[in-house]
Amino acid sequence: MKLNEISDNPGANYRAKRVGRGIGSGKGKTAARGGKGQTARSGVALNGFEGGQTPLHRRLPKRGFNNSLFRNDFAAINLGRLQEALDAGKFKPEDIPLNGATLVACGMLRRLGDGIRLLAKGEIRTAITIEVSGASKVAIAAVESVGGRVLIRANRIKGHKPEAAPPA
Repeated sequence: MKLNEISDNPGANYRAKRVGRGIGSGKGKTAARGGKGQTARSGVALNGFEGGQTPLHRRLPKRGFNNSLFRNDFAAINLGRLQEALDAGKFKPEDIPLNGATLVACGMLRRLGDGIRLLAKGEIRTAITIEVSGASKVAIAAVESVGGRVLIRANRIKGHKPEAAPPA
């Protein structure tokens, strides 16, 4: 085989059809775009348009409920990321308890949101005490198996103001 004998498979490359170059080409006049109107022009965005008929997404009934106003926005943190941060020296296991403010300060989280949720992806090898709003059972078991503790604190409920302390 020589470099000058190498070629593409037959049909791998083909020239683009040149449209709008006269009636003899077979793709002249309207350039295969049909008649006049929206689709004959550039910038057509007809997703879901069914020619004036009520589109499918409007014919089907609504379903479900989206409680975005009062939904809690938890920042998720995985055990594997905690171990990576420990190995990198971003914080020490002696930082007791490891909470949201510590995780934001060391750069592991951008913001707290409504609390932290501890998840079990990855592996933890160091005993730590971490304070979170929620944790999966597997994550709690993994932390406790290496001698650590998971403290679950009540999180702030979105849309509700905390009760004022009684006057002294």
